[in-house]
Amino acid sequence: MSHKVLILNGPNLNLLGTRQPEVYGRQTLADIEGACARQAAALGLQADFRQSNVEGELVTWVQEARAGHAAIIVNAAAYTHTSVALMDALLACDLPVIEVHLSNIHRREAFRHHSYVSKAALGMICGLGAHGYELALAAVARLLNTTVEA
Repeated sequence: MSHKVLILNGPNLNLLGTRQPEVYGRQTLADIEGACARQAAALGLQADFRQSNVEGELVTWVQEARAGHAAIIVNAAAYTHTSVALMDALLACDLPVIEVHLSNIHRREAFRHHSYVSKAALGMICGLGAHGYELALAAVARLLNTTVEA
């Protein structure tokens, strides 16, 4: 039985491919979802890929993840820098969390340098575009010991 990994995406990520492609790349969220599904399968994982512009919905999904998921990968987008509620939910979920950002948040505006999500994350991958999600899945596989060479 494969481990299920919740892959959460926050606000405005539904606009990928058209919103500031010079910052976020040209891949759509659907492209990233497909790549995650393929990578997860290759690693013996199952990807549960979701996106919401609503903070409360993301918090609810994190709370529900305790019942059926082995780990969480989260690109909280703007909520990274503002959401204590999401941080609290991630801290309470008792699951490994990997934080992902398409851009390098540390090379951007000063307000983006702080991450509440990082307080709950085992690690962060940023600045590598959509490939960061695949790297996060490999990290999760290694953490869960589902593959020898993640």
